[in-house]
Amino acid sequence: MAKTAVDARTTPDAPAPTRASDERRSLDAVAIAIIAAAFLLPLRGLLNAPGPPMEEGFMLVFPERVLAGDIPNKDFLHLYGPGSLWVLSAVYKVFGTTLLTERLFGLFQEMAVVYGIYFLARRWGRTAALGCALTAVVIIIEPHGLVAMPWVGAIALGVWGLVAGLASREAATPERSRRMALVSGLLFGLALLYRLDLAIAVLLATLALAPGTTPILKKRFALGLGFGLFPYVIHVAMAGIGNAVQGMVIDPIFNLRGGRSLPIPPDWSIFDSTVQFVADFVKLPWPIPRLHGPAQIFLWFFGLLFALLLLGIVAVRAIRRHPTSIRARALLVAAGFSIGLLPQTLQRPDATHLAWVGCVGMSLVPIAVIELVQGWRPAWPRRAVASAVGAAYLLGLFLVIPNYTIRSYVDFTAQGFGERARSYKMRHDGRTFINGQKSNADGANELLPVADRITDPGDRLFVGTKDLRQTPMSEVSFYYLLPDLVPATYYIEMDPGVANAPDSGLADDVRSADILILSSAWDYWDEPNDSRKFGPSEPNEVVRNKFCLVGKFGPEYYLYERCEKSKGG
Repeated sequence: MAKTAVDARTTPDAPAPTRASDERRSLDAVAIAIIAAAFLLPLRGLLNAPGPPMEEGFMLVFPERVLAGDIPNKDFLHLYGPGSLWVLSAVYKVFGTTLLTERLFGLFQEMAVVYGIYFLARRWGRTAALGCALTAVVIIIEPHGLVAMPWVGAIALGVWGLVAGLASREAATPERSRRMALVSGLLFGLALLYRLDLAIAVLLATLALAPGTTPILKKRFALGLGFGLFPYVIHVAMAGIGNAVQGMVIDPIFNLRGGRSLPIPPDWSIFDSTVQFVADFVKLPWPIPRLHGPAQIFLWFFGLLFALLLLGIVAVRAIRRHPTSIRARALLVAAGFSIGLLPQTLQRPDATHLAWVGCVGMSLVPIAVIELVQGWRPAWPRRAVASAVGAAYLLGLFLVIPNYTIRSYVDFTAQGFGERARSYKMRHDGRTFINGQKSNADGANELLPVADRITDPGDRLFVGTKDLRQTPMSEVSFYYLLPDLVPATYYIEMDPGVANAPDSGLADDVRSADILILSSAWDYWDEPNDSRKFGPSEPNEVVRNKFCLVGKFGPEYYLYERCEKSKGG
């Protein structure tokens, strides 16, 4: 978004046209290839690593339910916007609902984030941009591997919205400037269609982009934003305004927080997150001395706060000194967007949520440091400064928080070459899901044919915890592995304080099922939040009174069918 093309070209840091543009493009292509290679190294390990059974399960099941005609927030709980499900359902329609398809799409989302970071930081030089991008790579793959999570897709759209918005400010022609403003607004709108809770980040970025732009550019941006958000009108019309507000606002903001939030700051000595404890337990040995996992989370939390503070301070100083500088504007826009992501970490400061914010904010720290160094020592060569800053920053991550950056990257890479890969396949009906425990995978592989034998296509399947008074997680992958059965519950995704709430209707869902698959895998769940609280016992009473145990499979899976069907058979 620019006042005029002349304004953009006369800013203090705008590059002058040179005959070396072809060479610059070639060198950019090399940098882009290096980033691609950084993703390629751990790719085999990532594709074969176990995924989180609930999160990866619902990213397979929810889009398939959409293809079957179900509506998010009306027919099943979905805490985010519908955008991700609509896109994935289209992808599955074309390529099939498979684990490989889902993970390759997850890879595409992560690469989109990283390349967006590269082009945001490109104004500080190719070396600086490459350092920021490689930092983003080692941060973003740790939380959930290649699971196609809506948050990552939303971040990708938001980051490219920043890139397009800045491109509109420095466009060479008014036509391109207007076009990029429209694209920027559209991408921001689509980011919100994925995750409504990106609203603060989008608002701050928009406020940073807008000053100094012409009314026509603001109108084009607003038009694009409206196009991106318009599908919400369709979603609300299909789901109903009450269901949409309940699923996307009330449940995630008010009902879920108590059962998912973790203390601030994180504990130095022990993991607050149950999932974090399990994830750290299965990592490959690390020969270099390091702090224990909880201490790394503690330092990462405060490191992220410092990184965002640094970005904000440097950006404000830069824009005050050079109000028309596109580089200063880029830093301010990136800082605003990054700071707006912080609530994601504050509500649950574990490695996943730290990485989901840090993949942008922490990755851009090198450009803030370069900006400071060049302010103090303007005669120092930019490339040398960028190289030194980037190397020092990656070394700092390597030494301070290796478990959630470099170590995870090396772990996935080593697994790709056959080094102690803890992945075991659950297979049924031509579908595969990967589990991290052999006993559970074996149990599932024994259970699935039995479930097939005692059901008919269209029968209703309920998957839940062994004790339904507590619902911290659910083995959603069973819905994916038994595609001929219909989910019997609104709570395909189970969350504490939501699925086990007194008025949730969970008991009625259990009562409507033909078979149940209950898991004791999460009996050990113990977090310092409301997930410890018991909900009503009525769902358990329905299980006892209406269902008979078919068998226990492996150490943790229990298969039930209706007692009258069992006696009649």
